[in-house]
Amino acid sequence: MEEEKKYYLLTKKFWNIFAPFYDIVVTPISRVRDKVVTFTEAKIGSKILDVATGTGKQAFAFAKRGYDVTGVDLSEAMLRIADKKNKYENVKFEVADATNLPFEDNSFDVSCVSFALHEMPSTIREKALKEMVRATKLKGTIMIVDYALPKNKIGRFLIYRFVKLYEGEHYSKFIKSDFEALLRKSGIKIKGELLVLLGAGRILKGIRVANNR
Repeated sequence: MEEEKKYYLLTKKFWNIFAPFYDIVVTPISRVRDKVVTFTEAKIGSKILDVATGTGKQAFAFAKRGYDVTGVDLSEAMLRIADKKNKYENVKFEVADATNLPFEDNSFDVSCVSFALHEMPSTIREKALKEMVRATKLKGTIMIVDYALPKNKIGRFLIYRFVKLYEGEHYSKFIKSDFEALLRKSGIKIKGELLVLLGAGRILKGIRVANNR
């Protein structure tokens, strides 16, 4: 599809330029990383997959709690920064497309994706979720961190317009989509939700309930 080709082309160009500044820009969400790990409640010894890991912030949050972590991303520029920052022996990074993960079925106890799905065209988003499900063990945990809206009307109005200023149309389309329906279609059953960033974001905890083959 033309939309998918455009996405891959723009993504590569954008992160080649923006990678050195990414950690500064996302400073406001740094505290969310540890909340994700706590909310996951993964057992000791769990294998974690961090999809669209970027510069590795979420992967490191899991690694410092002792988990075995693999972070993947399309951007070599982002992963070079992640490798430079990596001080953990229990985390590794590799270049990979979220829609075609280089792992066997049922490889991980937990799969996580943080603030990446909203940037993807709907077709790629669906493929990425199905690949996460495939790579996660049956009844394994799938963590999704992304934008949301507060429950109250005034908060929804203000947050939506503020975030749209810098995230653009892909954010608008994501917020207006039936994301929960997509998760069900992908084989993910939501077990918990935690609102963060004053309701502008949320952490969804799900379990894999289908093969999606």
